Parts: sequence; C-alpha cells; structure tokens
Amino acid sequence: MNAVEIRKKVECMTVQTFTQYNFQPFLIDAIRELRFSEPTEIQQKIFPVVKKGVSIIGQSQTGSGKTHAYLLPTLNRIDATREEVQLVITAPTRELAQQIYAEIVKLTKFCEEDKMITARCFIGGTDKQRSIEKLKKQPHVVVGTPGRIKDLVEEQALFVHTVSAIVVDEADLMLDMGFIHDVDKIASRMPKNLQMLVFSATIPQKLKPFMKKYMENPEHIHINPKQIAAINLEHHLIPSRHRNKVELVKNLLLQYQPYLAIVFTNTKKMAEEVANGLTERGLKVGRIHGDLSPRDRKKMMKQVRDLEFQYIVATDLAARGIDIEGISHVINYEIPSDLDFFIHRVGRTARAGYSGIAATIYDQADEEALNTLEKQRHIEFEHVDLRAGEWVELGPRRRRQSRKKPNDQLDAMAQKVVKKPKKVKPNYKKKLEWEREKIKKKYNKKKR
Repeated sequence: MNAVEIRKKVECMTVQTFTQYNFQPFLIDAIRELRFSEPTEIQQKIFPVVKKGVSIIGQSQTGSGKTHAYLLPTLNRIDATREEVQLVITAPTRELAQQIYAEIVKLTKFCEEDKMITARCFIGGTDKQRSIEKLKKQPHVVVGTPGRIKDLVEEQALFVHTVSAIVVDEADLMLDMGFIHDVDKIASRMPKNLQMLVFSATIPQKLKPFMKKYMENPEHIHINPKQIAAINLEHHLIPSRHRNKVELVKNLLLQYQPYLAIVFTNTKKMAEEVANGLTERGLKVGRIHGDLSPRDRKKMMKQVRDLEFQYIVATDLAARGIDIEGISHVINYEIPSDLDFFIHRVGRTARAGYSGIAATIYDQADEEALNTLEKQRHIEFEHVDLRAGEWVELGPRRRRQSRKKPNDQLDAMAQKVVKKPKKVKPNYKKKLEWEREKIKKKYNKKKR
C-alpha cells in the first residue's frame, strides 16, 4: 500500500468516527479537510446533548476541542433557507471572536451555493455604522463581543428574536471583564425556549443567577483536566534564588531555543516591565495585554501569526481564549493566585500531538501553590536549574525543608532553659553551650 492509499484509508476512518453524529455532508467535507482524527472527549459528550436541544454547562480546559464541540452540532441544524439569525456566539475578547468566526468560515466553505450558511463577526473597536450596513440582510450566525452585539440589537439593526441557540464562551472571563450584563440584555430579547450553551473553565458563584435565569435543568458536562492533560508536556520548576528574574528568563529563552514561547505575568504593569527588560537585553519581544489599543492589539496578533516574534510576553486575561499556533514553550514568570489560570497557561503548548515545555520560576512564597498543583492538579514537576548554560537536576524541592539538622531539637531545649536576655551578655553563648551539653548527656544516657 503506497502513501496515497494509506492517507485515503486514514481519512476514511477519520470521517467514519464523525458520521455517527449525522452531520450534513458539508461538515463531513470540512472535517476531512481539517483532518480531525476523532472526536475529543468533550465533543463526544456535547454532540448528542446539543442535538436534543438541551441547555449545557460545559467545563473544560484549553485544548480540549471545545469550540468545535459546539460549532459542529449548532451549524448542522442551521436552516439556510430562512434568512434570519438562528445562532449567536458571544466571546469576551475580540481576538477570540475572530478565531471562532474563522473556524465557522472553514466549516461552512463546502455548503452548496443555494444553501450557503452566512456568518458575520461584530466586535468593538470597529466602525459601528459599517456593521449596521452589513445587516441589511440578516446572517444565519452572529459571532462577536457582547458590547457590540448588544449595541446592534438596541439599534434595531440585528434581530435576535428568531435565535434558537446562544453560546456564551469563556463565561467566567466574561464575568471578570464585566460583560455578563450585556449578554443578559442580548439573551432577554430571545425566545423563551432558548437553548443556552455556557462554556467556562470555572463556575463562579456570581455566574449562577445568570444561568438560572435562562437555563432550566441544564446538563453539566465537566471534563477533568487530568483526563485531557497533554501527554507530551514537560513541567520544569526553576528556583529564582534571588537572581534577576528578567535575566533568568532571557537565559531560559536562549537555552530553550523555542519555535514560539509565551512568558506569562500576572499584571499588565509586570508584562511591560518584563517585555522592556527583554528588549533591552537584545530580544525581539511581542506583548499582549489589556493596555494595548484595539488597533495595536490587532497589529500585534497579525505579527504573532506571521511569526515576526519568537517571544511573547502576555497577561492571562489578554491571552486567554486566543489560539496561537506553534507555541512550543510557556514560561511562568510568576505563579497566578488563581491556579485555574496556571492550567490555561500551560495548556497553550503541547497541543495537537506536539510536545512542549512549561517552565515555572518560583520562590519560597510559592510553596503552597506548588503543593496544590502537585496534589490537586496532578502536575509532576522536574526540579531543575540553569547554571552557566547547563541544566542541573536539583532533586526533590522539599528536601532541604524535610532534612533535620542533627542537633536542632537539643538547641531548642537548651534555649528554653537559658532565656535570651533583652541585652545579650558576654556569657550568654557559653551558658547556652553548657546547657546544651548537659541536655545532650542526659539524652544520650536515657537513650542507652
């Protein structure tokens, strides 16, 4: 069997794994072209539930195939003969909305000419009047940021009373950024029998009233992070050891020689400091954070996708939900207080069967967070350090803490007997030493 025949056989097997869900021919053609091997765990669970028309709360980490989990079944039931909006997808960031739109274009490209599914993407930072003009003919699918979609609905340019399903992607981030109120206003204009698909890494308490308002007996689908953890992902744990962290990051980047690396910081201010520090040290660095203007962010994302940068410094909120291909390395400049963000960060690499490395710089204050990541998130760290351009294995992280000094207990007992005076007198240390020797003799005698 030659290479062409093998490829055709693999494609045939791939398509068969999706045909069981009765997707329309145009979607099967798209799946074939995208070379999806088989449905991911979340897709296998989401597809039949969406088909039943049940509302869903879906929890999964980055890289689980969530976007196609809701796109394939919702696009499958679009009636192209009805010139009205049937599906609305909201996303918290412009970049994520554009990514979802790009996937819709890929999935609908094989539609027949007389059954073409139309989609539009509406995001903030663009000309609103031009968006209104595009709505002279209502699209079947609308993707966008909540603020812009709400504006178009209130301008009576976009009609959502015909919608059968709404997707709220990255709902917890939507809540953090203050957009859930806009989503509420959009959903309130939709039919009562609305199917709502909420996807979120976590379900914060403040999100529950919104979901309760629109979702009656939703099906909760939770994919355990451990089950979809990247097989080819290595976790390197590197002590800061009071070194200049920016210099350490520079050395790590040069040592790793990544195809593309993201350095994560917790704040916009720190992202700027790290990016400026790396630039001063001769590295060409891209930056993605909330202080960039819409124009600058769009330009930056284009440069990143055109591989103009080998290194990117980013914050969690700016980078979450953005799909950047080819990330081989992730460096945690600092550990986030919300450890779900840690999972999102490291999930950027080792995707689609490729290998990746996630390096985390830590100091003593991070011990509790590291313990939680090891015990609850099942992350196995390799404790290493970079010294003079060479990797050195450090052994267990807690070895120094657990190692007992031979006479620590005796010292503590002696100090209880010989109280340290406010002003240390010359013979204090001698007294302490004598007392220590006495206790030692008693201890040894008792032991014998």
